[in-house]
Amino acid sequence: MLILIAGLPGSGKSTVARAYIARYGGIHINSDILRGTMGLRGHYQAGEKEKVYAAMLVQTREVLRSGAVAVVDSTFFRQDIRAPFEQIAADFDCPVFRVVVQAREETVRRRLQVPRPDSEADFAVYEKIRDQSEPWPAPHLTLYTDTAAPDELAGALHQYIIAHHDN
Repeated sequence: MLILIAGLPGSGKSTVARAYIARYGGIHINSDILRGTMGLRGHYQAGEKEKVYAAMLVQTREVLRSGAVAVVDSTFFRQDIRAPFEQIAADFDCPVFRVVVQAREETVRRRLQVPRPDSEADFAVYEKIRDQSEPWPAPHLTLYTDTAAPDELAGALHQYIIAHHDN
């Protein structure tokens, strides 16, 4: 199974991903963490972004090939970024669940003022990505991280998967 967790910087997508994995299992693939392990922190040019997403795709393919649940966490703000992940799920004939994580702008502004260990995004980055974001055309679950605790959101995601799983 593939779970794509999308959201703007500071929305809480990594928090939701970690809460889900802690409670239900899965392998977390995170763009910010991977960027750091690749030595690309601070490098956000098109070529560097492509390298990070290519590595995420390789990891996603490996996780799905092993039969584990891949929980992929990134902004996924454009369809051309999301499409290759959707294709991998199709290649493995595995279900894909899409989650959009949101928070009020004032909440995001406050969160982004506090240094975070894996992300360098500030409010200007949030605004840039927000203005370039393309809506998800496929069915998805929207979770609001400023109205519920991470464990509650993980439970809501799990219930969504149960309700929409074909098996």
